[in-house]
Amino acid sequence: MYYWLIFINGIANMRTNQLGELTAFVAVAEERNFRRAAARLNLTASTLSHSLRALEERLGVRLLNRTTRTVSPTAAGKALLERIAPAFSTIAEAVEEVNVFRQHPHGSLRINSPRIAYQMVFMPISKQFSHDFPDITLEISLNDSFVDIVKEGFDAGIRLRSDIPKDMNAVRVTQDFTAAVYGSPDYFRRFPLPRTPQDLQMHLCIGRREISSGNLYRWEFAKDGKRVAISVEGPLILDTVDMMIDVALRGTGLVYAPDCEENQQHVAAGRLVRVLADWSPTVPGFYLYFPGHRQMPAALNALIETVRVDAELTD
Repeated sequence: MYYWLIFINGIANMRTNQLGELTAFVAVAEERNFRRAAARLNLTASTLSHSLRALEERLGVRLLNRTTRTVSPTAAGKALLERIAPAFSTIAEAVEEVNVFRQHPHGSLRINSPRIAYQMVFMPISKQFSHDFPDITLEISLNDSFVDIVKEGFDAGIRLRSDIPKDMNAVRVTQDFTAAVYGSPDYFRRFPLPRTPQDLQMHLCIGRREISSGNLYRWEFAKDGKRVAISVEGPLILDTVDMMIDVALRGTGLVYAPDCEENQQHVAAGRLVRVLADWSPTVPGFYLYFPGHRQMPAALNALIETVRVDAELTD
């Protein structure tokens, strides 16, 4: 306790700009990227760079090696980070614990999500969430490919359960949904309608890579208790549902995608044709995941409770 009081007194005696410089150093040294560190502190990259230069000039030693691609601590920087990072982490956790006593949690949350999950999870709750928690700012980055949320500075991500790293906490936020095969009317003027999953081997199918393994995804089907997985071939391999639907609308080939509201609207308007509906399997829903080794921000807890209630699901 005595040494902790000495540290607190030392912090109190520091000038505000010195504490800011150290905070900037910890963020950049941990993230090893000015852009991610800037997002973490809600500052501009130029402000961080200025703070780091001021700190190095004041200490008279270089703390970071900078190239056009990477940022890494020098030997002096590693030594400084090792000593002060635990204290900054403790302070951040203590401040976050106080946040739970506020009437409205506050702060910003950076979430990485596939577009289809955004439509299913965030669009239905965005208005009510902003009303219930006006002091929380949601920053949602849409990306269908895999992102290391810790490395990229996100507070949480949304993915299918099979794509979530095992060391992450995960909360289910959507119900299961149905997968479907779509093609355009123009495509089916050139090719016959498939009647069974095996017929797809004679069609142009738009491929997709699995996030977790990098393998080409095998289209899965189920009917009367029978499940089959078909390896398909075609002119394109894409990694986002948006691009797959776009090329399907253009008549390039067939796609395997969620039977979501947007795709249903394409079918209703005659822009897409759904086939093999009697073989459509049920796919486990989406999960919101986040690191388990960090103090959960009150803002993230508020979001989790909101999407849980909206989806009417539990873990």
